[in-house]
Parts: sequence; structure tokens; C-alpha cells
Amino acid sequence: MQRRRFLQSLAAGLALPLPAARAADADERLRIGIAADITTFDPHWLNTAPNLSAHGHVFEALTRNDNDARVVPALAQSWKTLDAHTWEFRLKPGVRFHDGSELTADDVVFSLERPNTLTGSPGPFTSATRQIAEKTAVDKLTVRIRTREPNYAPLTIDLNSIYIVSRRAAAKADEAAFSHGGAAIGTGPYKLARFTPGEGAELEAFAGYHGAKPAFGKVTMRPLTNDAARVAALMAGDVGAIESPPTADLARLGKDARFRVEQKVSWRTLFLHLDQGREQTPFITAKDGKPLPTNPLRDVRVRRAISMAINRAAIVSRVMEGNAVAAGNLVSPPIFGHDPALKPEAFDAEGAKKLLSESGFADGFALTLHGPADRYINDDQILQAVAQMLARIGIATRVQTYPASAYFQRMRNGEFSVALLGWGSQSGDLALRSLLMTPDANAGWGAWNWGRYSSAELDAAVKKALTTLDPAAREAASRAAMGIAMKDVAAVPLHHQLASWGTRRELRYAARTDEFTFAFDFVRG
Repeated sequence: MQRRRFLQSLAAGLALPLPAARAADADERLRIGIAADITTFDPHWLNTAPNLSAHGHVFEALTRNDNDARVVPALAQSWKTLDAHTWEFRLKPGVRFHDGSELTADDVVFSLERPNTLTGSPGPFTSATRQIAEKTAVDKLTVRIRTREPNYAPLTIDLNSIYIVSRRAAAKADEAAFSHGGAAIGTGPYKLARFTPGEGAELEAFAGYHGAKPAFGKVTMRPLTNDAARVAALMAGDVGAIESPPTADLARLGKDARFRVEQKVSWRTLFLHLDQGREQTPFITAKDGKPLPTNPLRDVRVRRAISMAINRAAIVSRVMEGNAVAAGNLVSPPIFGHDPALKPEAFDAEGAKKLLSESGFADGFALTLHGPADRYINDDQILQAVAQMLARIGIATRVQTYPASAYFQRMRNGEFSVALLGWGSQSGDLALRSLLMTPDANAGWGAWNWGRYSSAELDAAVKKALTTLDPAAREAASRAAMGIAMKDVAAVPLHHQLASWGTRRELRYAARTDEFTFAFDFVRG
């Protein structure tokens, strides 16, 4: 009962008020141990949470998420709709880039177009930018955006992931120019002092920032992807805060007077992508290693058997040590469009074996389960647990992991058959748009649909939700679309993470649903 009340309070976003921050001390440094590497400082190159979190110190978007993943103004101080297709955004006046130049509507128009021009991006932002048919600088502080679809509801959500860059600094810049620092000119509270993949980023407070000044003049964001090393660095005082303390250490940190633990139900759902687009898929064979004549994942009975074989309650209690919630759909309980009626698939090994037999695979088959080894909480342990569960129904499963930086590129290239992904979204229809709509590069649909699932029924249902302005009707449409996807086992949801931070006692951090770690939100006291 106590655990249930704890989760309910987390889902409700309850948090103690934080003391007011003092102005930045230019010589005081905050050191943060982050759980995954920052792979680039080009804010339009790879759409992953570690990158977005780091970039959010240097760059800003028209809108942003508050701690509960609700959209609030950022560089746009206001907006309104002019007709079914047209939105008008008014920029905050007096905003300066780090080089002293003034933010204008031209910079916004350039930044909204730039993701569409990047070829070879391993994790594109085009799910958001392709929904824009036209953008116009009306005057220095006014931008008009025309959407492709009428009454396109989630535009302000889309815009919070598209950071605004200086047109002058970035017009001829490639990804390397940002990562080397020369083009990384933003309007955020911190300037980029140094960035090295694998080593992290050094940030310095921007004296000309238009908003509240951060409490720390210098920040080090240091990747510590090994759980034990991250906790050791916190306990030794090498860092003041860490992301994602390992579940085994959360209770110990919480009881130690030298530290604090902050937690909140995350928007991130972990799930399995299943390759359904190919007649034969590379990492599924007969048990003797010979090729199969067909791809078993294209049969819904096989997909259902895989889902039924997974004991989510055991993963939550044993692997995650209670720091997760079993998932029945692709968005977590605090998120718009989460449908509590979609329950987690019941564990039923015998039923799974029966489905395999009905689909012609009574003897099972062999597959390789791929995933990152350093991206999600206990990701390797999750993969090993799933592999053991699948083995019990006759699917001989081996696990292959890669560093996240290599994993996402290979996954996007379609190299895997069954692969682990974690996804955070502000609404159910947006998650489905990116993850399961039929891929369409021109429209931006299915940018992360690496299993190549395709359903005309789901596509139509998601489009209906996305073009419904009334919130209640949109949520109902989003839930209906999610129901279609889950009935067809388009993907296999596992669980929703709890987002956790550990800090030294003298620091406070307000836990965020989106899992981002922002140095400017840390305060003393």
C-alpha cells in the first residue's frame, strides 16, 4: 500500500517547493554525472534525450516543457491560430545570441527548415518539421507557420524539440562545426565552452541571458555510463549530482543523510521494435541456423506469443526493483493519451506456446535480441531477462548489445530483427506518429518506425487524433489509435521507467517527467 501511494504521488507530480536560486557565481562549478553520452552538439542531428538535455543549456526553442511535460512559452512569448492551417508566434523581444546578435524571426524560419536539409541524420527531427508546410517571417518578432493538415493540434509540442540556432553562425555549418563549438551559438543560459564525445561538455553561464540567471557559473556534464562508477563519483564528491542512480542503490542513497533522491514517473516507455517489413529478417533463423522461408514476426500470433511470454511483473520487481510500472501501451500514466484500459499483457507461457504452434512454429526458432548497453536503466539486465523468458516458450534467444552511439545508427539502418527502444512523448498520438505510422519521409510519419510496421487503419486513426483540436476528443481519438496498435501487437511494450536523480545534500533538483537534467534548475539548499 505504501508503494502504491508513493507511485500515485509521483504520477501526480507532487514535489516540494525549491528555494529561490541565487545569481550565478562565475567561479562556482556544478559537476553532473550523466548516464549516457552526448553524441553531438548539433541540435538538429540526432534526436535522443541525452542530446536534447545537453543542448537545452545552450539553445532554446519557441516552446518548452515544464517539469510535468506541459507546454509553456520559451522564445515565443505568445501564439494564436489565424485559421485552420495558420499559427502566428510572437517572439520575446530583446533576446540575444551568445555572440551578441539579436534573435529575429529569420533565425526561427531558418532553424525550422534546417532539419529537413540534413542528409544522413541517424535520428531525424522531421516528424516535427515535416508537419510545417510554410513558415514566414512577418516582421522581426513575428513568425507565421502554416501546417500541412488542418486543425493540427500538437504544433506547439512539436516546436519544443526544434532548437533555434543563429542563422548567421549556422548557415554553412555541418554537424562537425557545431560539435567543435564554432557554430554552437544559442540563446540559452549557458554557452558551450568545450565538447568532446565520450568526455562530455563544459558550459559557462551567459551573462546576457534574457531569463533567470542560473545558480552556477560553470557546469561540467560528464558521461558516467557505468552505474557503479556514477554512484561512486557521487559518494566521493567528484560530482554533485547524477542521473539514474542504479535501482540497487536508490534505497541506500535515500537513507544516507549526505544525499537526496528525487523521483518521478517518467514519460519513457521501454518496448521491443519488431521487424515486420521484410519477408526474411537477418537475425531470425531456424534453431539449426538455417534460414526460415518467411519472417515469423509478420504473423500477429507470433508477435502476441512474444508479448505473452514476457513476465512484466517480474521485470518490474526483480530487474527494476520496483522502480518501474508495467506497460500496456506506449505512453506512461502522466501523459496525454495514456489509456488505463489497455492493461499490460498477461504472462501466459503456455498460451504463448499454443500460439506459436498455431502459427506453424511449434518447434520455435532462434533470434538475436539487440539493444544498447548504456542507455536505459538496467537495459542489459532487461534484455537478458526477456531472452530467458522467450527461451521458455521455445524461442532460442541470444542478446547482443552495443554502445548507444553505435546502436541507434545500426538500428536505423534496419540491421536488427527485435530491438529494445525507450521512447518519451508528450502525447499518445505523437508517439504513434513517430514509432508506428507507415514511414513517409515527405510527411514526417514513422521517422522512428524501425520495425517498418504498416497499417492503413492505424495511420487513419493517428491522423484523426492529430487533427482534432478539442482536447477531450483528441485524447479519445489518441486512445482509440493506441488500442489498434496494441491489438495488432505492432510493438511489445515492457514498462514505464521512474526517473531518478541523486544529489549531494546541499543541492536540490525538481524531478522532471521528461527525464532531462538541466543545470540551471539546480539550486542550493
